[in-house]
Amino acid sequence: MKFDHKLDRFDLKILRELQQDGALSNQELADRVGLTAAPCSRRVKQLEEVGVISERVVRVNPRAVDLNLTAILHISMDKHIPERFEEFEATIRTFPEVMECYLITGHDADYQLKVAVPDMDRYHDILLGRITRITGVTGVKSSFIMRKIVDSTAVPLNYVE
Repeated sequence: MKFDHKLDRFDLKILRELQQDGALSNQELADRVGLTAAPCSRRVKQLEEVGVISERVVRVNPRAVDLNLTAILHISMDKHIPERFEEFEATIRTFPEVMECYLITGHDADYQLKVAVPDMDRYHDILLGRITRITGVTGVKSSFIMRKIVDSTAVPLNYVE
């Protein structure tokens, strides 16, 4: 998707600041980027309206809510047809444990999932009780995250001209 909105240096400053702390008040944001409150607010609103800012969320520490096991799953499908992918994607969207789902290439899998659960018993239940029962799933390879080295939601803005 190509956006027609041309970002200037103030837009980029706003995006950098909001990616670091989305809870900034408009006044705090304006002070950090060198604008007064009203123009800063208008710019943020415009960035939201044109889709540059897609959403603002709160990130919860998984361990704080007893989600102590995070797994990366590579899912293989039996048929590469739109209907099979649509059914898989519709089903996987209903699983609250699935934090991310990507259709991928360059691997021996069709999908990559990130799943968060309290423990290995719950992972076992989700894997064998739900994921492997989705029509078309022929294989699952699991890896478990031992430690997060980089954990960012920030989009790199250094490529914007």
